[in-house]
Amino acid sequence: MRVVRPGFHASVYAAVRSVPAGTVTTYGDVGAALGSPRVARHVGWALAALTDDSVPWHRVVNASGRISFKGDTPRAVLQRARLEAEGIVFTSSGRIDGFSALRLTARDALLDAISDAPA
Repeated sequence: MRVVRPGFHASVYAAVRSVPAGTVTTYGDVGAALGSPRVARHVGWALAALTDDSVPWHRVVNASGRISFKGDTPRAVLQRARLEAEGIVFTSSGRIDGFSALRLTARDALLDAISDAPA
């Protein structure tokens, strides 16, 4: 059984492109916006495979409002630096300060990208 459909990566990239600077979303929110709320890991794998610099991958964090290191410390450090450059502040425990207010969910602008994404 196939978990994600053909064109899934392109749909992920379109959704992530819709996340404005200074806001964040989660892997699960992107999956939910694409109609598959249980594919957070697949969203992460799609972003890990990314070769297109126009996709702001750094704006996608885990559901706790933290950067997911997953063994790639240099990329996590880069992600935090990019978020901080956009005005995102982290608490001493590594969580995005004001995460709930900065979080763009599937009910928000992420849905706008879905209609423009390839099927």
